[in-house]
Amino acid sequence: MADIPDVQAVETEDEYIHVRFRDPDQFDTIRTPDWAANVANSVSEGSEVRTGKEKDGDEWKVESVLIDRDNADEDQAREQAKQIVEKIES
Repeated sequence: MADIPDVQAVETEDEYIHVRFRDPDQFDTIRTPDWAANVANSVSEGSEVRTGKEKDGDEWKVESVLIDRDNADEDQAREQAKQIVEKIES
């Protein structure tokens, strides 16, 4: 089983609660892939996942999860984001 990262920050923005797992500076490229949104939507409708390609490597990892504010408060968003990361990285 993969080592699931700890939540680094939770911030409420316009439409989303942004749950950050990794520092975006550790990645060369960050994307929001459709396949990850499909996984995320199975946990929380309307959510998105930002994945990053590591500097000095070819591996893509979850940088953050965006949970729709209409579906959760910050505590719920934190738990939902953990479930999403576990599904993607395990």
